[in-house]
Amino acid sequence: MANIKSAKKRILVNRTKAERNKAIKSGVKTAIKKVDAAVVAQDKEAAKAALLSATAIIDKATSKGVYHKNTSARKVSRLAKAVNSIA
Repeated sequence: MANIKSAKKRILVNRTKAERNKAIKSGVKTAIKKVDAAVVAQDKEAAKAALLSATAIIDKATSKGVYHKNTSARKVSRLAKAVNSIA
C-alpha cells in the first residue's frame, strides 16, 4: 500500500475512473447486443431504432474518453452494416 498522500489519492481516483469506464463499456455492450438481437430476429424497424440508440451511446462513450474515435467508428460501422444486411 502507498504511504505518500498523493499516491493514495491516485489509487482512489484511478479506482473511481475504472468503475465509471466499466459501467460505460457495459452500457455499450448491452446496446450492441440489442442491435444484434434485432438483426437475428430480422426485425428491421427494431434494428434501426436500436442502432440509433447504440450509436448515441457509443458516441457519448467516445466523448467521455472511454473509447478511441476509431474504435467507436468501427463499432458503429459494423452495427450499421449488420442492420443494412436485413432484407
